[in-house]
Amino acid sequence: MHTITECRAEGNYTLWLRFDDGLEGRVYLGDLVLTKPYRAISDEQTFSRVAIAPVSNAVTWGGGIILDPEVLYRDLASKAHAPLH
Repeated sequence: MHTITECRAEGNYTLWLRFDDGLEGRVYLGDLVLTKPYRAISDEQTFSRVAIAPVSNAVTWGGGIILDPEVLYRDLASKAHAPLH
């Protein structure tokens, strides 16, 4: 399991993440916040209140919004290994 060591919200519903193995980068969540389960964080001020849960290491917001660190890791890793065009 990969551990998130740093997380911060950036503009345009983007999270910057760093994992314990050094992988870091940005994940765009703009499409996600438009879906019904995630509308609670569609306000950029609310989105900016992102945190890392101390026990589960999940990315969280108030109101029970949780993102699995493994899914975020796979997203970043796939971008890191994608060929440049």
